[in-house]
Amino acid sequence: MIQRKRKGVAAVILAAGKGTRMKSDLVKVLHPICTRPMVWYVAALAREVGAEKVVAVVGHQAALVREAMAGEDLIYAVQEEQLGSAHAVLQAADALDGFEGDVLILCGDVPLLLPSTIETLLASHRAHRGVITVMTALLDDPGSYGRVVKNEAGEVLKIVEARDANEEEKAIREINTGIYCAQSDFLFDAVRKIGNTNAQGEYYFTDIFEIARREGRRTGSFIIPDPSEAMGINTGDDLHAAEEIMKTRPHQGM
Repeated sequence: MIQRKRKGVAAVILAAGKGTRMKSDLVKVLHPICTRPMVWYVAALAREVGAEKVVAVVGHQAALVREAMAGEDLIYAVQEEQLGSAHAVLQAADALDGFEGDVLILCGDVPLLLPSTIETLLASHRAHRGVITVMTALLDDPGSYGRVVKNEAGEVLKIVEARDANEEEKAIREINTGIYCAQSDFLFDAVRKIGNTNAQGEYYFTDIFEIARREGRRTGSFIIPDPSEAMGINTGDDLHAAEEIMKTRPHQGM
C-alpha cells in the first residue's frame, strides 16, 4: 500500500458498538468481508488518506478487536459505557491532545468508502473553511436516516433524527452518513458542550452543528456521489452485500 503522509490529518474510528442486529456473539466490526474484519478496511482507508494518527474507540470485546488488529498501528481509546456518538468521539480527546489539523470521524462498520471519496471530502472541507463538514447522501427514500437541514447558503444548520423530524424535514432527501471532518481545535471543545437531554439520554454527535451555528462558525456538507459507499453494515444481509461489492475491487489501493 502506498501511504501518502499529509500534515494535519488524523482519524477517529468509532468501533465500540456490539451490533445486536447481526445476531452474533462476535462484535460487529470484527465480522469478516473477504477474509478481513470490516474495521480493517476503515483503518486502511485512514492510513491511505494520510492520517498521522488513527484512534480506534473500542468497547464491546475490546481485547478481541486489539488482537484482530494487531500490527495495524492503531491508538486505542476505550468507551466503557456506550452513551452515544458524541461520548464515543470524546474518548479520543486524550490520544489527540496537541494535534493540530483536521480530524476524520469514521465508522468501523462502514467499510466500503474509497480513498478518493475521503480525499474529496477533505478538499471540500478545507475549501469551505468550515469547522465541521458532514458527508451526506441523496436518497429517493430517506427512511429512518437523519435529515440534513441547511440554509440558502448551503451551510448545515442541524441534523434531525427521522423520529424527531416534522413533515417538512421528513421531505428532505439529503441524509447523514455518519462520516465527518472537523477542525481539531473546534472538535473536542464543542463535543464537551453536548448534552444528553433527549429521549434516549445519549450524547448525540450531530448536536455539534447547532453548537457551531450558535458560535457563528461555518459548517458544510459533502454529498457522496455513490451512496452505496457509505452503507453501514447492520445485518447479515448487509454483510453479504458489502462482500459482493468488495469482490469487484481487486486492490482498492490498499
